[in-house]
Amino acid sequence: MKQAVIREVKSLYMGCDPVGNIVLIKFSCNGSKDATAFMPASVVFWLLEHMPVNQDPALRPPTELPRLNEQDWDDQFTPRVQSVQCKQFQDAIRMTLELDRKPDLIVLLNRSNVELMRQMMASYSSDLINLDAT
Repeated sequence: MKQAVIREVKSLYMGCDPVGNIVLIKFSCNGSKDATAFMPASVVFWLLEHMPVNQDPALRPPTELPRLNEQDWDDQFTPRVQSVQCKQFQDAIRMTLELDRKPDLIVLLNRSNVELMRQMMASYSSDLINLDAT
């Protein structure tokens, strides 16, 4: 069995497609190429409910955010997130993204990236439809 590779995230960026009810997330990783995936709104809303909110007023945002371009949106090989599992540590969260057409993507997000991701998802939440809302 091949051992899973955990990618340490330097920074990330997200874009929203309200028509498709998805966001495109791009992770810039230390020591490896960028990774992109489409994340359905249901996963976004689940993460918003479960991700911790920053309590440190001195937390600095990540630098050098990757940018999304038209090729990222149009790439037919970009996988779609099926589910996500998170394990919280004191200074990081490890996310295992189950993808529809590639092996799972496992990323390690420091506190700055967790907060950046949470803020981006919160800003896009008004553009997305929570189909699981009761």
